[in-house]
Amino acid sequence: MALKITSASEPIPVNRITMALYGPPGVGKTTLAFTADKPLLFDFDSGAHRAANRKDVVRVASWADVEGLTTADLAPFNTIIVDTAGRMLDALAADIIAGDAKLGKGGVLSQQGWGKLKARFIAWVNLLKQSGKDVVLIAHGTEKQDGETVNVRLDVQGGSKDEIYKSADCMGQIAIRSNKRVLAFDPTDTAFGKNPGMFPAMDVPRPEVEPDFLARVIAETKDALNKQTEAMIEGARKLEEWREAIGLLETAADYNGKLEAVRSQSKPIQQLFADGAKAKGLIFDKATHAYIAQQAAA
Repeated sequence: MALKITSASEPIPVNRITMALYGPPGVGKTTLAFTADKPLLFDFDSGAHRAANRKDVVRVASWADVEGLTTADLAPFNTIIVDTAGRMLDALAADIIAGDAKLGKGGVLSQQGWGKLKARFIAWVNLLKQSGKDVVLIAHGTEKQDGETVNVRLDVQGGSKDEIYKSADCMGQIAIRSNKRVLAFDPTDTAFGKNPGMFPAMDVPRPEVEPDFLARVIAETKDALNKQTEAMIEGARKLEEWREAIGLLETAADYNGKLEAVRSQSKPIQQLFADGAKAKGLIFDKATHAYIAQQAAA
């Protein structure tokens, strides 16, 4: 089958994203998640009842409760929430050991069992993504002391933690600062983050004040990612236009005629221009601020 190639001039629209949110217990992660657009929450942590703004929930006692999930089940919803990713993995690990005792002992997965856990986790999250819905992965945060520094990490077992980092388009930490709940997407020296929306740290409003808070953040993140794609396409188009124009230049006079225009262009275009001049045997004379032939310089 022939490859379906998307050219550099074609946009790749971002219609859905995966967001990871993490923080300590009791900080309001579930309450925040319920402010997403038409959410459905898979309650692996048995804590959805504590959210004042609870929406539709699937209460998960074991992996069997979600094993038969289909995209049709998710059709009425726009956002799928996993609460928490760590407890989901615990349920999945128990199911793996129940299915094959050789993959674990005493509730602890073997090395082969960890590989199975990672593969099944990826497959299940991919099913959520293929539904076309936004996905929010909630995780508890855990603090690890490193000398005098306290690092905050996801409380998720095994290599699946890395899969969350890789699959998340954006990642935010929820914390209490000055007695306020704050959502921060920027990575720091002590905490992970992904911030394509370029958001500053945000106070998290109470759900009755802004019931669609996370829906707005997700929508603005998708807008930012789509604008990045548009900017990349425009940059590639301009670069190709300049490549063609530079290919027609022959003499020092030709290059000097374009010099003023190229100074306002991006660095890749400026480098392309300089490389083209060099290939034609020209050098830039700092005294005259113009290109001259190497023979004239000698």
